[in-house]
Amino acid sequence: MNQHFSSADTAPGTSDRELAEAAQRVADLLIRRGAVLATAESCTGGWIAKILTDIAGSSAWFEGGAVTYSNSLKRNLLGVEAATLERCGAVSRETVVEMVVGARRRFAASVAVAVTGIAGPAGGSPDKPVGTVWIGWQHGEDNVHAEGFRFDGGRDAVRRQTVFVALQGIEKILTR
Repeated sequence: MNQHFSSADTAPGTSDRELAEAAQRVADLLIRRGAVLATAESCTGGWIAKILTDIAGSSAWFEGGAVTYSNSLKRNLLGVEAATLERCGAVSRETVVEMVVGARRRFAASVAVAVTGIAGPAGGSPDKPVGTVWIGWQHGEDNVHAEGFRFDGGRDAVRRQTVFVALQGIEKILTR
C-alpha cells in the first residue's frame, strides 16, 4: 500500500460538495485536452460514473463505464485474466492494472480509471483489511499508474474517499 487515509470525518474530499468540485475539475481538464474518459468500478458501484454524469454535457467527454463487481464480469467484460484473479485476488495491483487497460480499450477512451477494493463492513482479511483499495489510471497508451490505499471508516467513508482519490488521479495524469 502506498498511502493510508484516516476516517472520512477528517479526510479531504468526502463531502458531496468536494466530490462535485473534483468531478468538475476533471470535466474541465477532459474538455481542454479533448479527451474522453471511461471507468471500471468494483467497490464504488458506479459512483465515479455517477458523480461525473451529474455534470450537464458529460456525454461530450465521458464515454461510459462498467460496474464489474463480480470476478466473472472483470474477466468477461474487461479481460482480466482468470490466472490473475486466482493468483493475486480481485483486490490487487495486478487486477486493477488489467481492469484499467481493459476499460480504456473496451470503451475506446483516451483516459480510464479503475477501482477495486474492500469497502466493508465485512470481507476483509489480515493481509487485505476492510478499507484496502487499489486504483489504476491510464492515459493513452502510456504505462498504467496504480496505487494501493488503506482508507479508514465505514463502507460509505471508504467509497467516498475512493471516488475522491480516483478523481484526483485523473487530474494528475491529465496535467503531467
